[in-house]
Amino acid sequence: MTPEALSRFLQRLVEHRLMFSTMIWGAPGIGKSSIVVQTAQAHDLDVIDLRLSQLAPTDLRGLPVAEHGVSRWYPPEFLPREGRGILFLDELNLAPPAMQGMAQQLILDRRIGSYAVPDGWFIWAAGNRKEDRAAVYDMPAPLANRFIHLMVEPHFESFKAYALGHGIHEHLLAFLSFRPGLLHKLDPQQPAWPSPRSWMVANDLYRVGLDIGSVVGAGAAAEFASFVALYHQLPDVASILNGNGGHIMFPSEPSLRYAITIALAMRANGLQESYRGFQWIAEKATTEWVQLFVADLFRLLRSRNELNKLAALVDRDPRLKKMFQEYMKLLTH
Repeated sequence: MTPEALSRFLQRLVEHRLMFSTMIWGAPGIGKSSIVVQTAQAHDLDVIDLRLSQLAPTDLRGLPVAEHGVSRWYPPEFLPREGRGILFLDELNLAPPAMQGMAQQLILDRRIGSYAVPDGWFIWAAGNRKEDRAAVYDMPAPLANRFIHLMVEPHFESFKAYALGHGIHEHLLAFLSFRPGLLHKLDPQQPAWPSPRSWMVANDLYRVGLDIGSVVGAGAAAEFASFVALYHQLPDVASILNGNGGHIMFPSEPSLRYAITIALAMRANGLQESYRGFQWIAEKATTEWVQLFVADLFRLLRSRNELNKLAALVDRDPRLKKMFQEYMKLLTH
């Protein structure tokens, strides 16, 4: 499933209080942990993130303390005792068999020793697959059989929706639109390689003028640098957004087409400029590029609760109105 589909699935589990233990499988860096945290925030739930690979069995079970000649297990302070939340067992299958065996009781019975998980807490877990070249252990069959198993894959459109809402730089988003295959490209021979997580770190580095090769790898960084070098050939975006772009033609170079489409959506300052950008690209470009622009623009406006205001402007232009209605139909199917 895509990250967006995973988010919807987890939202439903919370909304309907389906307390099934859930295991999320996927490659490193695609946002599994982030989606769990976002789900918790959306429902005002606490999150306790336990990295089982960094714990010993006694860390989870607790320590024995003698009371009146009887040994009593005192559970660790990091396990929940009240309220509502998600107990998230990250890197579950990176934990050695002894640790997985200890976690098995917690997952299967919602208790370990004298400790019981409060009723308001979900137990979810995440891990990498063997094909991801992670140093994982096989999960015991009894443990695996108690989970709902969700397989999540990197997906560019899901990443784009997230990135637009989290201030990604226009250059990075335009480049990844042009080269979506570099969104996630695991290279076990290199310490740095591109993933959704590393691109968001690269965003912070790039904004302050630092080399992004240290986080996405030298190959991806070199391609990105070549792409950015083309930006001096970009048409005058400001003139288009000001309504003075009638003489400007849509570029023929594919990389510049992606760049201008992203630039029009992200540089528009206010509804009037968004509307003028929509008018220009609808007149100058073919349908596929108009649809790409519309998808990005609508994501941005939805995040600012301005989509309905744009619809009122678009209603003046029959051609744009038709495109707007067609896109809204796609969203409801």
